Amino acid sequence: MRGKCYTVRIAVFLAVLTVFGLSFVDYGVTNDATYVGSEACGECHEKEFSNYSAFSKKAHSSKSIKIMSSDLDQDEVKECYACHATGYGKPGGFVSFAATPHLADAGCEVCHGPGSLHAEDGDPDLIKAKMEIKDCETCHNADRVENFNFKPLIYGGAH
Repeated sequence: MRGKCYTVRIAVFLAVLTVFGLSFVDYGVTNDATYVGSEACGECHEKEFSNYSAFSKKAHSSKSIKIMSSDLDQDEVKECYACHATGYGKPGGFVSFAATPHLADAGCEVCHGPGSLHAEDGDPDLIKAKMEIKDCETCHNADRVENFNFKPLIYGGAH
């Protein structure tokens, strides 16, 4: 009887250990890409970068933060960074205007994800190339802007 109890305890321990260990594994999917900034995207995607720079409000979104920040407390300003800067709160993303100025605006990587691996070898599978409405709704939603009547313009202003 004692051996059976010991076996059950070992089995439970191993099961708990396995579940705990798997919580640290991303099940084979890894993404070591880092943020490089929109200028790096422009090296190959000249037309898209040119259109983004000239016509997209996102290309100048840090100006809005700078204008509004004097009326906001530090926590409110940090909420602005989530949509108005690239990669804020994520490893390698926007930290501050001084430390990461190349990520201060809502650039290409806000929608397409960190681009370092794609920029290194050009493989389109290393970046999110096809946008869906749900990608836009991360920032463009009624919770962020009262009475927000979002009409998706996936290609508007950028490509």
